[in-house]
Amino acid sequence: MNGDDPFLARTADALARAPVREKGRYFETFTEGETIDHERGIRLTRAGSDCWASQTLNHDPAYWRLDAARERGYDAPPTHPDYLLACTMGPSVEDLSEKGGYFLGRTDVRYPSGAVAPGTDLVVESETVVTRPSSSRPDYGIVTWETRGLDADTGEVVCAYERTNMVPRREPTEPPSTDDDRRAATDGGETTPEERSEPSLPADLVAPEGPYFEDFRTALDRTDGRDAAVAYRHERGRTVDDYLLSVLPLRTLNTAKQHHDAHAMADSPSGEPVVYGDVTRSVALGHARSDEATWREERCEDERFHDFIVAGDTVSAVTRVLDADPDTGSDAAGRVTFRHYAVNQRDEPVYSGTRTALIRRRP
Repeated sequence: MNGDDPFLARTADALARAPVREKGRYFETFTEGETIDHERGIRLTRAGSDCWASQTLNHDPAYWRLDAARERGYDAPPTHPDYLLACTMGPSVEDLSEKGGYFLGRTDVRYPSGAVAPGTDLVVESETVVTRPSSSRPDYGIVTWETRGLDADTGEVVCAYERTNMVPRREPTEPPSTDDDRRAATDGGETTPEERSEPSLPADLVAPEGPYFEDFRTALDRTDGRDAAVAYRHERGRTVDDYLLSVLPLRTLNTAKQHHDAHAMADSPSGEPVVYGDVTRSVALGHARSDEATWREERCEDERFHDFIVAGDTVSAVTRVLDADPDTGSDAAGRVTFRHYAVNQRDEPVYSGTRTALIRRRP
C-alpha cells in the first residue's frame, strides 16, 4: 500500500528535506517597546484552579469552601493566585520563550484586582521592555517582558509581572561549543553570571511558634540585636509525578517542549522533560502556606529558578521571614514579607523568591 503514496514510501527522505514550520521567536525579532498580543488567552475554570491547588498542596479553604471564602470577604471561592499566574504565563510561552533558554527570573508579580472569579476569560499581552546580549553565552540574548493578564470583558488587569529569559539568537555572535551552551536551551534554570547571589544566613535560626501574624512578629523581635534570623524548614515534600510534569503546564497552555517532548529533551543535560518553573514555585509556596494563616496574597518579587527538576525529584521548602508590618489598615491581618526557597531531595536550591502576604491575626 505504501507504493501508492511516494511520501510514505520514502518517509525518512521526506522528513529530512521537508521545511520546518517553526514555533517561537529568536532574540533578533524582539524590539523594545513592542506589545505582543497572545491571541489564545484562556478561560479560568473552577476545575482548573482546584486541580492546580490540590496537586501543588495549596489547601487554603478560602479557595475550596463557600463559608471560608465569605469569611475573607469573597462572594465565592476565587481562582487560586498560583493558577492565575500560571494561566497568565502559559499563553505567552509560544510567542516569547518556546525556542528555549534559561528562565532567569521574574519580579513584580501582582494581582491588581484582588479576587478573580472562575469563568473569567483571560486575555494576555506582553510588552518587550529590554533586549541585550548575554555576556556569558554568545548564541543567546536576554529579553525582559512585562506580561499582563486582563479580564476579556472589562479590560481590567488581574495579574501582571516582569520576567527575564535567555532567548536563542538566529545568528549567534559565536558558535556554541560547550555543554553550557547546550544546557541553556533546556529552560530548566541555573545560577548564571546574570543572577545575583543569595546573602548568607546568621548562625542562629529561630522558628515562629504558630501560624499567625503575632507569631511572626514575636519571632522577629527575638532576633533583634543578635546574630539570628527567623528561618525554618517545612516538613512536607512533593515528589514529581507525570501529573505535575505534563498535565499542569499543558492545562495552562504552556507549550514549551521542555515540559512535554521527551524526544526533543533526550539530548539535553536533563535527558528528559523538566518541570515547569511555576509548578515548582507553587509546590514550595504550598508547603510554606501550610505553616501560616494566610489571609490574602499581595505580591512576589525577585523570583529565581536555579536548577532543573525532573520526574522522581522531590520538592521541599525553606522560609526566611524578612519583615512583619502590623500597619495594614485591617484588624483581620498584618503584612509579612518572606523569602522562600525550594530545594530538591539533595538539598540543592531550585527556586527562590520574595513574597508578601497578609497573614491573619490571632483570634
